[in-house]
Amino acid sequence: MKKNSDLSIIRAVLTCFLACLFLLSPCLSQESEANTGDDLSLLDRLEITPAAESIDYVQNKTQFQLHTLLTEQRHPATWDLSHRIQKDYEEGLEMLLEVDEDITRKIEELTDNGGVLEQLTEAMKEALLSGNKIFFYGCGATGRLAKQMESSFWRPFWEKAKNHRSAWKRIEKHLGADIEDRLIGEMTGADRALISSLEGFEDLQLIGSLQLQDRGVRKGDVVICVTEGGETSSVIGFISAALEQWKKNEAITPEESRQKLYFVYNNPDEKLRPFERSRKILEEPGISKINLTTGPQAITGSTRMQATTIETFVLGHVLQAAIDRTLRTLLSSKDMARLGFSKKISLKDNLQQFATLQQEVKSSIPQLVRFGELESQTYQNGRFSTYFAAKGLITVFIDSTERSPTFRLYPLDTVKENERRCWIQVWTPADDLEQAWKALLRRPFLGLHRLHYETPFKNSISDPYLKRAAMESLKNAGNDQQNMYDFSFSESNIAKRGPEPGDLGVCVFLSPDEKDVRNENSSSMEFIRLFKERDARAVLLFISERSEKQILRLLEQAGWDDLSNDCLVHIRISCQNDPIGIHQQIALKMILNAHSTAVMARLGKVVGNTMTNVSPSNLKLIGRATYLIQSHINDIFSHPRWVEKNGIQSPLSYGEANAVLFSSISFLRTARRKAGQAAEVALTIIHILESLRNEKKMPLDHSLRLVNDVGLAQYLSSITSNVK
Repeated sequence: MKKNSDLSIIRAVLTCFLACLFLLSPCLSQESEANTGDDLSLLDRLEITPAAESIDYVQNKTQFQLHTLLTEQRHPATWDLSHRIQKDYEEGLEMLLEVDEDITRKIEELTDNGGVLEQLTEAMKEALLSGNKIFFYGCGATGRLAKQMESSFWRPFWEKAKNHRSAWKRIEKHLGADIEDRLIGEMTGADRALISSLEGFEDLQLIGSLQLQDRGVRKGDVVICVTEGGETSSVIGFISAALEQWKKNEAITPEESRQKLYFVYNNPDEKLRPFERSRKILEEPGISKINLTTGPQAITGSTRMQATTIETFVLGHVLQAAIDRTLRTLLSSKDMARLGFSKKISLKDNLQQFATLQQEVKSSIPQLVRFGELESQTYQNGRFSTYFAAKGLITVFIDSTERSPTFRLYPLDTVKENERRCWIQVWTPADDLEQAWKALLRRPFLGLHRLHYETPFKNSISDPYLKRAAMESLKNAGNDQQNMYDFSFSESNIAKRGPEPGDLGVCVFLSPDEKDVRNENSSSMEFIRLFKERDARAVLLFISERSEKQILRLLEQAGWDDLSNDCLVHIRISCQNDPIGIHQQIALKMILNAHSTAVMARLGKVVGNTMTNVSPSNLKLIGRATYLIQSHINDIFSHPRWVEKNGIQSPLSYGEANAVLFSSISFLRTARRKAGQAAEVALTIIHILESLRNEKKMPLDHSLRLVNDVGLAQYLSSITSNVK
């Protein structure tokens, strides 16, 4: 591991040095050309003049070039994942789930020194008893985490509490009938961003400040801002605006605001300090910091995996402990037991249960192999999958939507699509789209009110690229956006997007959903029957308190005794003293994250353990894409077979990689219909290598055909394995 870390440091230093030479010393470039006679630079060979956007990005957007962060490094445990998973799918899954052991180690460290977590627990308790609110705010994967805190954990718990009349009577008296509205999970771009990110928003501190105003955050509320990288501008804008509310009163001390304001992140402080916006937060005494660094992700930079898993697990348990402590001041032990608190919650003990949870998830690997084979074959055959969930809906929904930017898939289909384009869709028991959104969010859909944001965007965003992107995204962030997406298990959806032969239906059961198996008229059973009747295959995924033998008996009683053509995945996770259901949701998240990543790797959407199909849709992802191009090209340049055939090449600079990337972005923007799901990173890498191999600029159409017909992984393998 140390060797890989050292190489990463050397590569980062070399990258910065080369980027400076390329961009900041034009006179040296001219002198070099004069000294080498006919030698041409790479950009000259490709006949590329760096676009204004590229020049601006490399010279002026250095604060978004984040390849030095630990979360952006390659994890040594999954270094050759794409090759390994093609050879042995089960072994590839083991590699992916092995990285979750990093979470176990970090949690052991946290429980040895958990002072700030105890402080946050008490702050939440005080807020609930005093009538204040709790706000979670994030962006992208952490924004979806914020939504999950509200819609998977908080609101369902209070809905259940209302069914216990004696307990609810005291809760209503002391905490208020509106208790379920007093935790808000908000993300950059609001509810519409659950579907996909809204370009330009993430890069603006301004939108975080505006959303804080829009959602009515007040001094005294508890604010938890979560960013995997520790540098997300919108999240920093939100926490900074919350701090400003306190600083307006000069009598307020940092100690007082620190009790209410929390910044949660997943990179070492020393890696973040070079970035001004991060350094300002880290050095601010009025904000408490919670560092949950686990290390590199299983897929390089894919913080939807270990980073968001530990954040969800830790913050979920802090929230549950706060609920426990609050209610114990109001209710009897008997009432507490009725609500699922069989004993007083120990935050330390509950956090330490992650190790057991991780081992239970790993035990499902043999069953996940069959699941992966079925889903991979479905897409290889040009067919589609449909996931169905009730209690686990938001976890399933998040994994499904995050596949799109991570692996460059079509986003979820809108209601306007006449035919399915997205490989995956999600359904839930609901009669129409409005009810489906309520099933997901446990409240009405909430977008951004254009009038609140439009004028500040126009007047306060100086960068022309960011202003254009933000103004365009604002058009797609309002309340009207809920009408664009329908994931109800309704007659209209079945008629329009129902299963066809060769499709795959995945039905997810979390306790107590498995009771539906007994009822042949339940939505779950209707869903499975629909797929079987239409010659489609089914996967039944149970995260249950019941044993596998008990589940099989239930299925047999329901008439599903023959699953030879289908798949059963079962993992036994207890709900004991876990009333908001953290463990089953986390287990489902870990399984789906590993499963979907493994499927995409098997389909060639991953090279090594890098997300070469990432969509460069914001400044951070443009930087990630640039660094991926530079890294893979320079790995090829140093390979003996390349040198043997093509000679020694000067290392590709960061600036050159970025210039060719923007050329590819421009090309795909105009050629998107024929490009399909082709990714800019893959196109750029192949275009550079093909042009050098042929000693002339090759048409981008030629490189695009190779991307679509061969794929980047196979193309790179052919260069390193078969060059003669």
